[in-house]
Amino acid sequence: MDFRKDSKTSEPLTMFSQSSLTDIILLLLIFFLLTSSFVSNYGIQVNIPRAETGTTTQAQQITVAITNEGTFFVQGERVARGSLSNAIRQASQAAPNSTLVVRADREAKVEDAVQAMNIGRALNLNIVMATERDTN
Repeated sequence: MDFRKDSKTSEPLTMFSQSSLTDIILLLLIFFLLTSSFVSNYGIQVNIPRAETGTTTQAQQITVAITNEGTFFVQGERVARGSLSNAIRQASQAAPNSTLVVRADREAKVEDAVQAMNIGRALNLNIVMATERDTN
């Protein structure tokens, strides 16, 4: 039984709408842009201490990370202890009026953090100790 009015066979649709694909691509793009901003841009694993109070800074920053083994990283690049002052000086010349952010591991020696802070003070930099906000 053929219920069609005409006896022609139906031809498949040759037109393909890409509007649904562009919507999906746009949503994926927005998703990845938003989630990439949540990813920490520090590749050095440092467990920084917690503090009950604190402020956030948006100025130019020179980041010095200190691991629990006593390894120094200036702006993400590994630096020997003896050349720490030269690396901070070069970073401060590249970004004048910047703030020195010390991201010391909670298991790191206080002496290592103080050494980085002394270099920042000698270069007349504002010094900030990075901490995590205490949720308790």
